[in-house]
Amino acid sequence: MNKKKIINDPVYGFISIPSELIFDLIEHPYFQRLRHIKQLGMTHLVYPGSLHTRYHHALGAMHLMDLAIETLRDKGHEISAKEEESVKIAILLHDIGHGPFSHALEHTIVKEISHEDISAMLMARINDEFDNRLEMAISIFNDTYPRRFLHQLVSGQLDMDRLDYLNRDSFFTGVTEGVVGSERIIKMLTVKDDQMVVEEKGIYSVEKFLVARRLMYWQVYLHKTVIAAEEALAKILVRARELALSGTELFCTPALRHFLYNTITKEQFISEPVHLKTFACLDDTDIMSAVKVWVDSEDIVLAMLCRNLVYRRLFHVEITKTQPDEKVIAELRQKAMEMYGISAHEAAYFVFTDTILNNAYKVDDANIRILMKDGSVKDITSASDNSSLEALTKTVKKYIICYAKHLL
Repeated sequence: MNKKKIINDPVYGFISIPSELIFDLIEHPYFQRLRHIKQLGMTHLVYPGSLHTRYHHALGAMHLMDLAIETLRDKGHEISAKEEESVKIAILLHDIGHGPFSHALEHTIVKEISHEDISAMLMARINDEFDNRLEMAISIFNDTYPRRFLHQLVSGQLDMDRLDYLNRDSFFTGVTEGVVGSERIIKMLTVKDDQMVVEEKGIYSVEKFLVARRLMYWQVYLHKTVIAAEEALAKILVRARELALSGTELFCTPALRHFLYNTITKEQFISEPVHLKTFACLDDTDIMSAVKVWVDSEDIVLAMLCRNLVYRRLFHVEITKTQPDEKVIAELRQKAMEMYGISAHEAAYFVFTDTILNNAYKVDDANIRILMKDGSVKDITSASDNSSLEALTKTVKKYIICYAKHLL
């Protein structure tokens, strides 16, 4: 079989599949599942074009990794053929553990375990199937491989993951503020003391990258209507699980039923293979098929939540710098109780609060290092003469209050 394929990507043009092993990994059911998981959760209810998937993103990140390895070799850094293939596999599979609707339902379907943890578990299972040919890729992914700069290309604050998703999410949403010069940044990459660094002449491209990331968070990822849609979906799953555990019979696919009707601890998920195997069968279609049926549920709370999501009657969201007034929340919940004939516990599904965080850049072990012309290495915030970058290191915390629009 000819495994030297090319894929036509709307962001980069033609992407080549670099090896037979990578072709086989792309063909694997675990990876093909990513075709059915939206990259941006419920964002398409705000930006209708944002229907791209984790599958698109993974291939794009692999393409950028190919460019990065080529750049580093051109600058005299030795990277073996095995290391090249392994780091491409690591970035290709980095999101394989995402659940339905990506971040929207993380920690809702499976408690206390991140998609990175699940990615590592799925990679280990694939490795068994492929006669341990993914050992080096897993080592790079887990940051246990001796050459740490390879891990930094996969997971860092200027990695191929972020360079792809900013441009890709910008492309599909139409929000041009997210466009970054990914090829320019990659051309400025080099390695010093086993650390990934950016040559000083690339500093302005990195500055734009950080600003673009901040703007994309406020305009796309933390857009208040996106929050409203994703909170609605999360509330639906919480209510469905509450009903399931009380003995109510609900329509759902076998994979979704497994997680709704069972309380699975983190330890059980890790130690009992059936949970990971079942999780690998879950995607967006499991959730939406159930939501469409639950529109006619006998439970008024579940039915209303599902109708509101399906027909895009989303929560009203207020974002503030201070905590919402408890008196206002109590009054809105009282209105919900009277209007819908529900209990105080049930009213909390229609009036609730949460917090959101925006942290464009974090000064830590994975910081962005600039290689100065004199050979010294500085953090981007001290290397740059742009004083506004200091502000990007501060985590911005805001409070939200969500409630059904007709309650006010």
